[in-house]
Amino acid sequence: MNIIFFIAKRYLISKKREGFVSMITWFSFIGIALGVATLIVVMSVMNGFRQELFGALVNMKGHVSIHNAQGMITEDAEKIALFKSIPGVRLVFPMIEQQGVILSKKETQGVLVQGLDPEAISGRPKIKVDVMQGDTLATALQNNGVLIGRRLAEKLNLKLNSPITIMTAKSHSTAFGPIPKQKSFIVKGIFHIGMRDFDRGYIFMPLKTAQTFFNEENNWSQIDFFSINDDLSTHLADIVQTVVAREYKDQPSIMAYDWRHSDASIFQAVKMERNVMFLILMLIIIIASFNIVSGLVMFVKDKTKDIAILRTIGLSKAKTIGIFLTMGSMTGIMGTLLGNIAGVSFALNIEKIRQFLQSLTGFQFFSEEIYFLSTLPATLKWEDVINISTISIVISILATLYPAWKAGSLKIVDGLKSL
Repeated sequence: MNIIFFIAKRYLISKKREGFVSMITWFSFIGIALGVATLIVVMSVMNGFRQELFGALVNMKGHVSIHNAQGMITEDAEKIALFKSIPGVRLVFPMIEQQGVILSKKETQGVLVQGLDPEAISGRPKIKVDVMQGDTLATALQNNGVLIGRRLAEKLNLKLNSPITIMTAKSHSTAFGPIPKQKSFIVKGIFHIGMRDFDRGYIFMPLKTAQTFFNEENNWSQIDFFSINDDLSTHLADIVQTVVAREYKDQPSIMAYDWRHSDASIFQAVKMERNVMFLILMLIIIIASFNIVSGLVMFVKDKTKDIAILRTIGLSKAKTIGIFLTMGSMTGIMGTLLGNIAGVSFALNIEKIRQFLQSLTGFQFFSEEIYFLSTLPATLKWEDVINISTISIVISILATLYPAWKAGSLKIVDGLKSL
């Protein structure tokens, strides 16, 4: 066994060590483990939140959307067929999106009405729809049938086959002058996305029905594209924009946008929050590394005699430094390893742990009203685990440099004087 590793190991596990120095070493070990575990869990939750948030946004808005900055887009089936032929496109559909107010017996609620074809709804993987037994999505949207979000249904006490009235700012002429247009519909389906704002604020109806209701016959609000790969949305947006520029060359106000462009502020806010959380929690590891410094400095002082004797019998200065570097590194590596085990285990089971603690205490740890999501998401990325572990070990090694140099610089004569 290597002499450096052998002596470092004996010093770390020796039962004769001074109690206070040993306690500081344990604090260092636990602090590093706690810091690593916390970072892994928090980064996993941030990844999960980001994935759920962006997944819901993409589900509702598509990877790429075509908008007309000056109004509506004229209906054109040939262009839809052309857009569907673009490589990398999984789904293309036009839609009408307008604001409205839903009137029920209980209260009123502002909503965003989307008019689109049934296949456009079923093509969104995160949208789960409950319809009457025997109905399909296509048949449910016939005869003035609409779909409403689950949270909206709960708030207004609506069930399948409940009647509702939707009012829009679009007016129609009467003998008493123009009045807001309203129409009665039947709730034929209740959908669930998993985000409060979408489940509480959206209504789906057939495209043709929405065009008639909003006085936009032969017009679309936008055209949404879904990519076969989430990571290719920016590339797809460039291709679609090239086609749009050619097909709508006489209408430069019509342009294609990547979903990140539409929600740039949200995208940047989540990214910044993740980076800030990483830096703040990294302080736990840095503080624990200071315990390594103080613990080793006191240990060097305590072992002055031992160091002098070892140097006298031929141990070189480099090997003396190596012993204390190994001690600090072993503390950091073992703390990082324990933190990895605890952090990964917690991150993979965080939703089960939340549900258990919630049932045990009766306290709601993750309120949907505050965090917009119905579950606590966590997506473990091994890239994050490797990066966190590497940084933790590097910080631990850097923390040992000064006390190790101090031990190597100890004069043999000064050490022997204390014998």
